[in-house]
Amino acid sequence: MSNRYKGAVISATPPTTTGGSSGTASGAWTLEQQMQLQAAGLWPSQPPPPNIEDVFSTYIYTGNDTTQTITNGIDLATKGGIVWIKPRNQVQDHVIFDTVGGITKSLASNNASAQYTATGGTEGLVSFNTTGFTTRLYQNSTGINNSGCNLASWTFAKQPKFFDIQTYTGTGVAGKIVTHNLGSVPGCIMVKKTSGVEDWCVYHVGAGSVWTLVLNDTAAKDANNNFNYTTGLTSTEFQVGSNSPTNQNGATYVAYLFAHNAGGFGLTGTDNVISCGSYTRVDANGTDVNLGYEPQWVMLKPTNAVGDWYIADIMRNNSNTNRALLAANSSGAEIGNDGVPSVIPTATGFKAINIYSNGNTVAYIAIRRGPMAVPTLGTTVFSPIVANNAQGTQNTTGFPVDLQWAKYTGGAIGTYDADRLRGVSTNSTTGGQHLITSSTAAEVSSNATQFWNNTGFQTSSGWSSTDMVYENFRRAPGFFDVVCYSTTIQGTQANNHNLGVAPELMIIKKRSSSGTSWIVYSAFLGAGATAYLWLNQDYQAGWFGGGVYWANTSPTTTQFTVGGDGAVTGNSETYVAYLFATCPGVSKVGSYTGTGALQTVACGFTTGARFVLIKRTDSTGSWYVWDSARGISSSTDPYFLLNSTAAQVTGTNYVDTDTTGFKVTAAAPADINASGGTYIFLAIA
Repeated sequence: MSNRYKGAVISATPPTTTGGSSGTASGAWTLEQQMQLQAAGLWPSQPPPPNIEDVFSTYIYTGNDTTQTITNGIDLATKGGIVWIKPRNQVQDHVIFDTVGGITKSLASNNASAQYTATGGTEGLVSFNTTGFTTRLYQNSTGINNSGCNLASWTFAKQPKFFDIQTYTGTGVAGKIVTHNLGSVPGCIMVKKTSGVEDWCVYHVGAGSVWTLVLNDTAAKDANNNFNYTTGLTSTEFQVGSNSPTNQNGATYVAYLFAHNAGGFGLTGTDNVISCGSYTRVDANGTDVNLGYEPQWVMLKPTNAVGDWYIADIMRNNSNTNRALLAANSSGAEIGNDGVPSVIPTATGFKAINIYSNGNTVAYIAIRRGPMAVPTLGTTVFSPIVANNAQGTQNTTGFPVDLQWAKYTGGAIGTYDADRLRGVSTNSTTGGQHLITSSTAAEVSSNATQFWNNTGFQTSSGWSSTDMVYENFRRAPGFFDVVCYSTTIQGTQANNHNLGVAPELMIIKKRSSSGTSWIVYSAFLGAGATAYLWLNQDYQAGWFGGGVYWANTSPTTTQFTVGGDGAVTGNSETYVAYLFATCPGVSKVGSYTGTGALQTVACGFTTGARFVLIKRTDSTGSWYVWDSARGISSSTDPYFLLNSTAAQVTGTNYVDTDTTGFKVTAAAPADINASGGTYIFLAIA
């Protein structure tokens, strides 16, 4: 048993006990001690630390000219917070609602206007909900739900060490104190006069003390003393000067406060989820910024020069070089052409490409990618879908897809591999990048993806009215991760990942040039980090002296190492890596020995496997894929092969479900169940 609370783990054999009823203990209690404390009414009652998915969401949607409920999992009704909405493909204002002002009040980040009050039954929000918000059609003539309009929404919940909202009335006297509940020293404060016209006034730690930025303008920082930085910025308060932007006598203001590397999140309550920092731009081809985590949302602004407040997020990544930027200071539509400035997330931060000028100091706000919680249900991270529908039809997974294997089941077309990190279409137009699992070709622009959103994807023009199966995976700790990496030379290189455990199955493909196979690592090949398989071939497992693909180095909980072969490193090449692990009750990476008879492969599941991938390793054998959408039963088990362009095969009975995992039958061929044969597999519940 392990029952977590803030600061400790309850276990049957814990270390020395410390602490008491305050919930701040650094040790642990035995089960007997827990029961005694509970009986005495002294057991800590604090909830466990939150994860980023509890307090922040990027949600993209299409307007429908009526009310629309956005279910993003953020409890605004209880916690409070803001909803920030921007039409992506139309020239219209950014609109910000906060729970202090209420559903009829809004501000625009791109202008100095006073707070707007909605009128009539078509404006404002309908409600702040426990799982998101409900929107109407307009706000001050800005469409926040126009039919056919692609929209982005960013929701911030109030949470110590992440985000806070405060309102106050100005006095005109320098040094006015405004208390806050951020629980840490703010890294950024955005202040807006709500009672009249006035520029947004921004303090940012990356701009330095005494300096102010303007959110609705491109101007460089200005020393106008709108804030009192020297003594007035603490974990409980900030102070403002006497100037009108922050402290006009009798005027009303709202302040949005953002934390900076304050911890407070994750399993131990020590993980950072928001960073407010700065970097110096030195290279147009990419300035690497190290956050210690992979971000999902980044805002950038040069502090010493004119420049837009760019906003990038992972939900709007449209292609390999098109990262779909919006500017907080502009009503303009999303920048959407290849080659424009881009923010590329990495496993430990982000790379800003072709943004601003060399020598610029660039301030940023970055928010960690989620989910941070380890999944407990396979349905939250994997969804197989069988479909034959028209372009634009919504296919629902219930989660944002991070990797998709799309297979035309009726003919000789290879399995298309697309993932969000490399770039997919996130609007109602076909686009994105794809690889083919049976091919050595480089990635190419694709007509295989369309409007990958928070709950699934639309059928693209390439798959319209076609018999398809889609295997959809979501990144999550302990289950699955995606890493895009680049190399400058052909040689050993360690790459960071965010799987949180050592990967047991890794699939790597060169993206930038053709002619190299998909390289596969398995922890169950019996030769450590020297063995390999090729995903696009049916070859048996191979071994290289010194482990050329893996540099004879097994992956760890934070890194995987690639060696000196062009398939995994090269001169100025780019790669993608898919990392899988065993997640109790959700997934199982493993191996078995064939018997030639019916046998059960136990995976620790309780409702059986919905996805099974099998490959023979001691001899030739294809990469077989089964899923519950097409059927895994004793009557028929349709399968397709990742290493082949062939249509799916039906009418067989090779793999069946079992409550604990899956079965391989006596009817299965040698590829799956030869007596004495060795096999690796990936199963998902």
